[in-house]
Amino acid sequence: MTADAKGVDQARAVRKGEELPVAKLQAYLKQHFPELEGDVAVTQYSGGASNWTYRLQFANADWILRRPPAGTKAKSAHDMGREYRLQKALAPVYPYVPKMLHYTDDASIIGDEFYLMERIAGIIPRQSMPRELTLTTTQTRQLCEHALDSLIALHRIDIEQHHLTELGKGKGYTERQVLGWNKRYRQAKTWNVPKSEGIMRWLEQHMPKHERLCMTHNDFRFDNLVLDVNDPTRIIGVLDWELATIGNPLMDLGNSLAYWIQADDDAIARSTRRQPTHLPGMMTRQEVINYYCQKMDVEVKDFTFYEVFGLFRLSVIAQQIYYRYHHKQTRNPAFKHFWFLVNYLHWRCRRCIKKGS
Repeated sequence: MTADAKGVDQARAVRKGEELPVAKLQAYLKQHFPELEGDVAVTQYSGGASNWTYRLQFANADWILRRPPAGTKAKSAHDMGREYRLQKALAPVYPYVPKMLHYTDDASIIGDEFYLMERIAGIIPRQSMPRELTLTTTQTRQLCEHALDSLIALHRIDIEQHHLTELGKGKGYTERQVLGWNKRYRQAKTWNVPKSEGIMRWLEQHMPKHERLCMTHNDFRFDNLVLDVNDPTRIIGVLDWELATIGNPLMDLGNSLAYWIQADDDAIARSTRRQPTHLPGMMTRQEVINYYCQKMDVEVKDFTFYEVFGLFRLSVIAQQIYYRYHHKQTRNPAFKHFWFLVNYLHWRCRRCIKKGS
């Protein structure tokens, strides 16, 4: 095993309660990959609050293992087989997808299904850029543009020509999303979050009449991108395809903007920042919308629906995670105050609705 270059994203010790049965896993892997040498070293990535992601290092291999979290799961979420097949199908037309290696639904190995992929070694821009990496304002702007360009490249893929239409249900996506996320919120609600029936009703009443369908990622953030160590403005990988499907590209953009915290946002928003969108040179949310629409040659007179949907959807994801913590299905202390985030995001939704009316 070789040491990583400075700034390359690192896995750390496995969290308590999320350990893998290393001996059984190693025996299984060596049975399927007899070329593997040495014993496996297992570490875990702290990023992400949904599926559990581990790094498996052998003497001659460096892999990533993805598995669902323990506890109650949404029916359509955490489908490792689908995530594996989707990335494998995308690989010929989208160069940022990691190479898929193996999938199994045999829960006797580690307690659940999982898949393996090759690790893309690079910089992952999490809450802050690595200390040893300093970008100029111009370089930060280039990084921002290149990140958006990689999303635009995904949205431009001809899904019919490349036989990708079976990766989603197609027409009616917007309505399915709105009704689906509304239902998930009601099912995951706990006593300390608002009912927010008004927000859900507003979304149902303001769905756009026209929707274009394309390949969407639905969790497109800087901390799901991998940057080139030698040129940190260049994107070399896009990770975490759990929520990807054939969908509405403007909703995909709205989902991304829900995470996009600007330098001039309020203190609560800034405290939730998980990516370096506050740096000098980064676009504002409005500039992102303008850049995207110009590059895609689309005109959007009112982005309010997409903005509100993105914020509400993020609140549901947070609530589903908090629900697991609330019911002691996960011990991760990072989830303890997610209920407060849900309240805040619903306040943002109501403010957007009022501003757009």
